[in-house]
Amino acid sequence: MIPVADFSLYDHILDTSIAFNVIPQRFQKEAVNESKLTTYFKLARGSKAGVASEMTKWFNTNYHYIVPELEHAQPELKENLALTYYLEAKEELGIEGKPVIVGPITYLKLGKGYRAKEFPLLLKKFIPLYQQLLKELEAAGVEWVQIDEPYLATGEAKADIELYRKTYQDLKKAAPNLKIELQTYFESVDAYEAVVTLPVEAIGLDFIHDHGETLAAIEKNGFPEDKILAAGIIDGRNVWASNLAEKLELIKQLLKQVAPERLWLQPSNSLLHVPITKKSEKELDPVLLGGLAFADEKLIELTLLTKAVNNGRESISKELAENQRNNEALNHSSQRNNPAVKEAILNLEKLKVERKAPFSERIKVQKDWLNLPILPTTTIGSFPQSPEVRKKRAEWLRGDLSKTDYEGYINQEIARWIKIQEELDLDVLVHGEFERTDMVEYFGQKLAGFQATKFGWVQSYGSRAVRPPLIYGDVAFIEPITVKESVYAQSLTKRPVKGMLTAPVTIINWSFVRDDVPKATVGNQIGLALRKEVEALEAAGIKIIQVDEPALREGLPLKRERWKAYLDAAVYSFKLTTTSVANDTQIHTHMCYAEFDDVIETIDALDADVISIEASRSHGEIISTFEKNTYDKEIGLGVYDIHSPRVPSVEEILVNIRRPLKVIPIEQFWINPDCGLKTRKEPETIEALKKMVEATKIIRASY
Repeated sequence: MIPVADFSLYDHILDTSIAFNVIPQRFQKEAVNESKLTTYFKLARGSKAGVASEMTKWFNTNYHYIVPELEHAQPELKENLALTYYLEAKEELGIEGKPVIVGPITYLKLGKGYRAKEFPLLLKKFIPLYQQLLKELEAAGVEWVQIDEPYLATGEAKADIELYRKTYQDLKKAAPNLKIELQTYFESVDAYEAVVTLPVEAIGLDFIHDHGETLAAIEKNGFPEDKILAAGIIDGRNVWASNLAEKLELIKQLLKQVAPERLWLQPSNSLLHVPITKKSEKELDPVLLGGLAFADEKLIELTLLTKAVNNGRESISKELAENQRNNEALNHSSQRNNPAVKEAILNLEKLKVERKAPFSERIKVQKDWLNLPILPTTTIGSFPQSPEVRKKRAEWLRGDLSKTDYEGYINQEIARWIKIQEELDLDVLVHGEFERTDMVEYFGQKLAGFQATKFGWVQSYGSRAVRPPLIYGDVAFIEPITVKESVYAQSLTKRPVKGMLTAPVTIINWSFVRDDVPKATVGNQIGLALRKEVEALEAAGIKIIQVDEPALREGLPLKRERWKAYLDAAVYSFKLTTTSVANDTQIHTHMCYAEFDDVIETIDALDADVISIEASRSHGEIISTFEKNTYDKEIGLGVYDIHSPRVPSVEEILVNIRRPLKVIPIEQFWINPDCGLKTRKEPETIEALKKMVEATKIIRASY
């Protein structure tokens, strides 16, 4: 079975919005006379017609999607992309593909602009479009279609089960000869007994991220004899080679409940979330390489398991032996058995993980020496990584540029941008992070237990790809990581310069993490290592240290009952990193788009002196969090969107400053862009920051 129509130029939810003509009103007038592709990218990036649509994370992954705006939706099927790609695969490659589409309930649940009680009526608008789409697939000779409903794996699905039943009854009536695989992933399904009776021919279930609940549900309740079980038994979100012997044992258990002809073997989810092949990683240690499986290797694992089930275990005896040797070599390696790290983890209770004084006392000391104006201005950390910066880094990595010359060039860029920031009249400066490829990968290159790949790219959204490092061993501090650049930047100016670090949970959520120990243990190892870096920065005279947790909320488990353990571990590892500093050292952190109602208590518990939040695309929703909750520390809600090349006007920024000041005291409020500026070009960056400072001075004058 070969999936088709699951590739996207930006993200698959935006594809669905464009196909169904779900276009925000601000773009509709222009959309009449322009190509669908032009409209598509306006929604993603903004234009003169208006700001880009909100972007957020796909469940608890680092993949992004553009949030559908449904308030005034008048949907119609403009293009059947599933059919287009099915026909292309068939005509060009001779593939009888299985088109993949996002299910109607998941698509609408991930949208915004309606009240919960309006959901059934909204769904009723979209059902005819899905029916038309499926009819067209059926007419073209499609045998199977995969409809993704990952929302079924959330804790909210149980209440909507009858809505799913009615929806899929309607879809089946429209195309009775088209077989549907209803696909869930990223967790177990709560309403197992009801889900497996939905009117579809196959049910896809995740056996990797389900905490063992899926197999237990099948053993307790059985599986319908008239359906196919599409069993997600290979981890689609991590890069470690499976233990094939353990997988065969799992399949053996499944075959006690499901006949062989009704069992499909598959990854737990789309392989979008892992790199393509490990064959390109020629420079990796053979022990590590043997323990890896990227997308191609995962498909090989599936074919081997299928061969073993159909032809007997002995048919893959050679591969089984090699798989066992590789896994044992990695697990027994010195990198996974560092005595000093293991001892430090065992003695965590001896460490104090609270600041020396409460925030109310610390902030007075900090304000005395900082002496900043009201509404202090700053940026989140990174400045544009120009083609020249990337070229110099590539030359250095190839050996065409000496380390001395490369570091000299980085210092030139730091000095140039310190001057630019002073000319812009920013209050708290940054060094710009020109030496860093990525805010996680860079730290992975400097800490023990990490390994960077050369070609391990994964799509984040659009043309934005990330290369997550591999956390394969015990994490340990080796030497100072950021001190040299931070101290150099501070030597060039009398204004304070922030030291910039990435916090443990974000490093975990944006890495491929070893799966032989709990993630909380890995987080604490990283916290201990970064604690030494924070102390080194402070000792070198850097008195504002930003420890970013942009991915904290995105890692929340899909089931609310698992939140507390995750959030408690996140707070502990952050405080492990940050709490050994003096009262006058100011700790900042940064977070990306999120529904902050869910984590406001956790944000407070981090005990950071200042938090900045990516907020410009969803300002109203985030401000409402602070209307309902008291937050006594300092905060900056991003006042313009950095994901778009569009330069905001002073008037727009003024609106984005004034709105939060209705609920947040001016003494607590900082002014900053949404996020780091690495992906932007220099002229637009300077122009946008100039307007941000201009707007700030207008507000200051009014006070």
